[in-house]
Amino acid sequence: MKLKEIAKRLGCELEGYQELEITGVAGIEAAGPKELTFLANRKYRRAVETTRAGAILVDSREELPPREGMPGLAALRSENPYLDFARAIEFFYEPPKYAPGVHSTAVVAKGAKIGAGAHIGPFCLVDEGVTIGKNAMLHSFVSIYREARIGDDFFAHSHAVVRERCQIGNRVTLQNGAVVGGDGFGFARQADGRWFKMRQAGVAVIEDDVEIQANACVDRATIGETRIRRGAKIDDLVLVGHASQVGEDTLLCGQVGLAGSTKVGSKCILAGQVGAAGHLEIGHGTVITSQSGVPNDVPAGAVYSGYPAVENREWLKSMAVVKHLPELKRKVKELEEAVEKLKAKA
Repeated sequence: MKLKEIAKRLGCELEGYQELEITGVAGIEAAGPKELTFLANRKYRRAVETTRAGAILVDSREELPPREGMPGLAALRSENPYLDFARAIEFFYEPPKYAPGVHSTAVVAKGAKIGAGAHIGPFCLVDEGVTIGKNAMLHSFVSIYREARIGDDFFAHSHAVVRERCQIGNRVTLQNGAVVGGDGFGFARQADGRWFKMRQAGVAVIEDDVEIQANACVDRATIGETRIRRGAKIDDLVLVGHASQVGEDTLLCGQVGLAGSTKVGSKCILAGQVGAAGHLEIGHGTVITSQSGVPNDVPAGAVYSGYPAVENREWLKSMAVVKHLPELKRKVKELEEAVEKLKAKA
């Protein structure tokens, strides 16, 4: 594909050789002369000087440094280079296609309703009372329990599970091993100290355009529902506890854990290994940085860090003090010794 065509399809301003033939996309350090790369993080700006890429997607205001011993780099000027690079990948990547039909080893209950164009792969189970919309793709070893309802363009990779009576919207993707509607972690202590399992009688509801990645779990509610709202993205190894709610277009990054009845607003980002104590609310547009622990409500639009999580600027100030603690301890000890000497003289 010629560079001028890529620029036109992305809506970018092109600087450089328009007829350059681009055969693929690659990272800035690995790209070759016929590949398109991108610069979205200032940390990689020095790599522009040595990249062998034929063209680069950059911010419309970015000044590109000259390359060492190489001709000038063709530039596609973009308001969002990272997004446009993501779009450019699709120009060159053709995902696998699966023919409609049911594999001979799959088990599809007679009472299940499957929309047109569905592919049910090897060793899948679609149980009684299930409804699945058109163009569904169940790869292999996928289990859909009784009375689950699933919309159009559903894609479930190997070993994904949708439990009984759970509801899934349109264009939802479950990566390998994702579980929707597993039992919530609910146990009541009995007089003899043993645990009584609370029946998890609720459901999990996944709205449109959600992706749940590998080995993530969205637990069903004890009563009522757990809900993941439209456009949310859930990373690998995330746990969404029973009766929690995740807002529209929110990101839950790897190993995030939401204890039961956590409410997360829309357009939030919970970075890796954030833990929420449950029965609390995180406001819209909030960012919580990696490995933070959230024991209380967090206001909308805030950036929180640490444990217990506090406003990010306060946490940074605290961390700046922490590294001086050995010195402070030494000074306090010296002052204590000086006071003791003064007392002895008195």
